[in-house]
Amino acid sequence: MGISPKEFSQMQKRLESAASGAEIEWGCNQAHSVLLGIDPSLRATGYGIIRAGSRREAPILLECGTIKCPPKLLHSRCFLQIATTLRQAIEKHQPTVCIVEGLFYVHNLKTALVMGEARGAALLAAAEYGLDIFEMAPRRVKQAIVGYGGAQKLAVAKMVQRMLSLQELPEPDAADALALALAYLQESGKPTLSPLEKI
Repeated sequence: MGISPKEFSQMQKRLESAASGAEIEWGCNQAHSVLLGIDPSLRATGYGIIRAGSRREAPILLECGTIKCPPKLLHSRCFLQIATTLRQAIEKHQPTVCIVEGLFYVHNLKTALVMGEARGAALLAAAEYGLDIFEMAPRRVKQAIVGYGGAQKLAVAKMVQRMLSLQELPEPDAADALALALAYLQESGKPTLSPLEKI
């Protein structure tokens, strides 16, 4: 899957502004210095934890990964694996806020139910540790990271790699989770007409 000309143009503009000294200005809300992003899915839940820098300093990657559950693994065991892995990451890095991808429309009711259950397992783990939890729509995340709300996964991953100065491209689901945390941090403390609500 490639990057469309529109996505490439948006990415190029953002990279050029960074190269010219107009660095990305991160939000000024210092309430949360360690952030957890979660892209929930039954078979491949992505998660990413970052530490915020100052207004002009880029955040630092603490941990990211994809919680992979084999196709033959029972749903209940997948939910347990999702929650257990997230609990371990939360205990290790002590984030104080969680940003989860918002629900999106699916054609199949069964798929929607399973996605909701996996999301619930992830949210439970975050709630157990008292994290503030916010939901962010996929298009809003892509707009914040790439500059285009219809960006493809590869474009998001490439910008995440650039923003965190990673040597390697993160896995797609982990990249989406990191994008959630980065988008929240970028918007944090800035005036907006559509502020995020806690869930």
